[in-house]
Amino acid sequence: MTNAKTLFTWAMMAGTALTISAAQPREIAGYKFTDTKVVKTTPVKDQNHTGTCWSFSITAFLENEILRTTGQEVDLSEMYPVRCLYPEKAQKFMRMEGEIRFNEGGGIKDVLYAWDKYGTVPESAYDGLAYGEDKHDHRELIAGMKGFMKGIVAKPGDRYTTAWKNALNGILDAYLGKVPETFEVNGVTYTPRSYADSFGLNMNDYISFSSFTHHPFYQNFVIEIPDNWLWTPMMNVNLDEMEQIVDNAITNGYSVAWSADMSEKTWQWGNGYATMPFIKKEKDMTEQELAKWKKMSRAERNAILDDIDGPKPEMEITQEVRQRMFDSFETVDDHLMVIVGLAKDQNGNKFYKVKNSWDTDQVYEGYIYVSSAYFRAKTIDIMTHRDAVPAAIAEKIK
Repeated sequence: MTNAKTLFTWAMMAGTALTISAAQPREIAGYKFTDTKVVKTTPVKDQNHTGTCWSFSITAFLENEILRTTGQEVDLSEMYPVRCLYPEKAQKFMRMEGEIRFNEGGGIKDVLYAWDKYGTVPESAYDGLAYGEDKHDHRELIAGMKGFMKGIVAKPGDRYTTAWKNALNGILDAYLGKVPETFEVNGVTYTPRSYADSFGLNMNDYISFSSFTHHPFYQNFVIEIPDNWLWTPMMNVNLDEMEQIVDNAITNGYSVAWSADMSEKTWQWGNGYATMPFIKKEKDMTEQELAKWKKMSRAERNAILDDIDGPKPEMEITQEVRQRMFDSFETVDDHLMVIVGLAKDQNGNKFYKVKNSWDTDQVYEGYIYVSSAYFRAKTIDIMTHRDAVPAAIAEKIK
């Protein structure tokens, strides 16, 4: 999604590759990360072939909150809120006459909404695998639901009948399974409502934040992204404050839900890091640099972005730069994860340790280190407990 005129010009920058020693297997692509603070967190999960990162990430976030407040490690069902909310998504799709998306995406507070309305269940009571697979794969399910809903919203009759909701629920039950009315955990019988209530969490204690100048600071606003189908408001703070909230939360043992853009070439999942290296625009190149750059193919330019051999100077991400990226759709909303730690590279640069939901078969076993610059540029929104917000900021957002 990066425009060719703002591609990273590593070919014009001198750099010496760091040797990766066999004795230091955690030093990947020249980076060596040291964790400085990591909160308690539950194991990494795998969303596999689904677009349900919103449920996996926020379910993991709530598992962390249960671990933080009770010391109890639980494994909650990610598919339960998915099953509960699809009919509501379909209803809104109908109300809007098909003029909004009906897909797998979701917002940072969707699971909190489902928790309050439908409760929660453990993974053991509802794994959502009623279709003969060992891992989640919703490609067929989504194709079926989309086709069905597009046909219904076209209104082939004079009016909608009362049957379409039951038909949609039939599709969901066939793939994900029927929701249990009761289940047993450690010899105690629960309903989804009583199980959620047993943890003592108050969903009103969790505040989401973003930072954009097209809305006033210190007021709530509804962020204009398709996945925010619930039209959930969030608090607008300045960019430095949004970063301060994360730092304060992690330092004090709170995890942070993180919605962000991971479509950049410098989101290096396989290598375990995401950065925003210094950009040299064409207008700022020397004649020699520009001539060399223009001779490169798109593939050669993109290859430069993959050739990061260790810490490099990163962009200065100001409020204005961040806003410009969002307005131009260089920054888009496409993934939700959980920030669980602070770290630094070998040069002392700050990184965030981020827990993903793409399984553990990766260099950092399911975690990625995200630079401060990447966070400032590519964050859509964050969410954490109200007690994790620095007092000075909390005073501004009463």
